Amino acid sequence: MRTVNIVNHPNSKFNAFTLFQHSEQQSQRNLALLEQLQTTLDVKELINIFAIQAAKYVDFTGLYFKHDEINATARGSHQAKAERQFELKINDRFLGILSYSVNSPISITNFNILTELHQLLINPLNNAIRYHQAMQLAMQDALTQLGNRRSFDEQLKRTMAQATRRHTRVGLILCDLNKFKAINDSFGHIVGDSALEHFANALRQSVRDTDSIFRFGGDEFAIIVEDASEQSLTAIEHRIYQALSNDALLEKYNVTSSLGFAFMNRADTATSFFQRADTALYSQKMNIPRTLSVVSKINSQS
Repeated sequence: MRTVNIVNHPNSKFNAFTLFQHSEQQSQRNLALLEQLQTTLDVKELINIFAIQAAKYVDFTGLYFKHDEINATARGSHQAKAERQFELKINDRFLGILSYSVNSPISITNFNILTELHQLLINPLNNAIRYHQAMQLAMQDALTQLGNRRSFDEQLKRTMAQATRRHTRVGLILCDLNKFKAINDSFGHIVGDSALEHFANALRQSVRDTDSIFRFGGDEFAIIVEDASEQSLTAIEHRIYQALSNDALLEKYNVTSSLGFAFMNRADTATSFFQRADTALYSQKMNIPRTLSVVSKINSQS
């Protein structure tokens, strides 16, 4: 694996001014690529832009970038006979792995071109990764690491639009803890926070990989269920109650939960969909009998 490292200090061998020390053709190539790379903070789009430019000088069939939780594949990529990897670094800090699918060895000339192009990519890529990380933090609940209310609102709209296109059903489950304030008042906020973390883990254990969990704040949680059915919501409900009873801390402090269910219908907006699930949650908290058949009836009348 080849390592490409950019060091940002005055004595660095590479900076923006060195672009014009190359031949006119090289300078124009580099400047054009830099201008394009500065148009986006999306990692995948950066890789697409870079792949188009790099393909003018180097023969490869696929380009892939991996950084911890971020993966990006250039459009049209497909596997080849071999793979050549480059480790990208900035100030000796690991940035990620850039992999090329190739059918033949990379020549010395093309290797030198790639090395130069990587130097142009590293700083825009670093900015895009930092932006992605900042956005992830902005969309995440700090205590439970679940999505927050802002994340929920965006995901619900996307899921509803996708379900409309695919003619599938979306289920929404709202959850909160019963008498949670009493836990905080009696045992303190440290125990209360632990209860919320354990409850979040119980929800994680109870859903499918395609489902999404969120915490709004306080003791309010939501689950978006894609390709939902009465059976899938029933299964999630049973798993949640089972996970609560199996958790020693939640059992110790007698933590229980109320759940409200709704299915999206064609006339729904995100607001009306949420309101029906919220009504179902309120009904259960008020000890009004609720079954999925009742929820389905409520939905059909909405």
